[in-house]
Amino acid sequence: MSFTILSVAFPMAAVSPDSSGGAEQILSEIDHGLVRQGHRSLVVACPGSRVAGTLIPTTSIAGLISDEHWAATYIAIRDAMAYALNRYQVDIVHMHSLYFGDYLPQQNVPVLVTLHLPLSWYKRGSLELKRPRLYFHCVSRSQRESAPANLTLLPEIENGVRTDLLWPRARRRKKGFVLALGRICPEKGFHLALRAAKDANVGMLLAGQIFPFIEHQRYFAEQIVPQLDLRRRYIGPIGFKRKRRLMSAARCVLVPSVVPETSSLVAREALSCGTPVVAFAQGALPDVVCHGKTGFIVQGPEELPDAIRACSSLDPAECRKTAIQHYTVEKMVDQYIASYRRILNESCALSAS
Repeated sequence: MSFTILSVAFPMAAVSPDSSGGAEQILSEIDHGLVRQGHRSLVVACPGSRVAGTLIPTTSIAGLISDEHWAATYIAIRDAMAYALNRYQVDIVHMHSLYFGDYLPQQNVPVLVTLHLPLSWYKRGSLELKRPRLYFHCVSRSQRESAPANLTLLPEIENGVRTDLLWPRARRRKKGFVLALGRICPEKGFHLALRAAKDANVGMLLAGQIFPFIEHQRYFAEQIVPQLDLRRRYIGPIGFKRKRRLMSAARCVLVPSVVPETSSLVAREALSCGTPVVAFAQGALPDVVCHGKTGFIVQGPEELPDAIRACSSLDPAECRKTAIQHYTVEKMVDQYIASYRRILNESCALSAS
């Protein structure tokens, strides 16, 4: 039985395999997986998104994001969803945004919300909504364990990555530099990575997108720029192929998040490339990185330099094996499709009762 899924993205970031944001990358993989398996995929996302199914664009925003921009964006999302729900026979709406509660569909269609971010970040009351046919799930065990007791969750679905594409055909020699990448914002702690790279006397490349939020812009100007030099450089956003090349060549990938990571696609991608990960013991990271085997979990910034140096002793093949065993995108897509079927079966049972 084929079905139609309407996915709704975070409104400020494009959906594509090259996205900096983890939620956008996951939505992209689900979209491609649905189409590969013969289902219809509709995606509500900002212009510039690249999808396998049908893109239903919202609106573009230029300059720093203001309250007025948010209000206009919410209207654009509601209009795009209404268009899709009126034109297509949508079976499930799958929402990926932090702000899903502000534009839930009015129609009596099942809604699944993937909780990509720490649960404390969601708008007060949004996880307590009593809308019929509203389903939630987490992306890791540690995230689920942080959920309030009154939140009913479907089984968590671990995020998957393209392990088939992340292993380059020709293995590259490891070089001396370290790599960090992701959204350039305070919670990612990249200023700590730059400081650790300097203390360890190694080069570092920092890659990622700076979104037009004033807090992100200020963080980059005040915490990142002063630490850049000839050996520690910011190289901007990078696409999938360049990311694979740099990850494969790096001594290690640093994930210095200062907030609980719900999953860390970056860590999973690094392991797929055969590259160890050095990370703080935040959220799901201790479950992703096997200390002393596929990287190092450290307790504070002062431990980062020694962990960076120690990564040269780890086996790339062990990192790769871990990723293949646990983090394939095929496994993730199959679990989402099983979840869609479960929701549709429950919805049919509710309608019949």
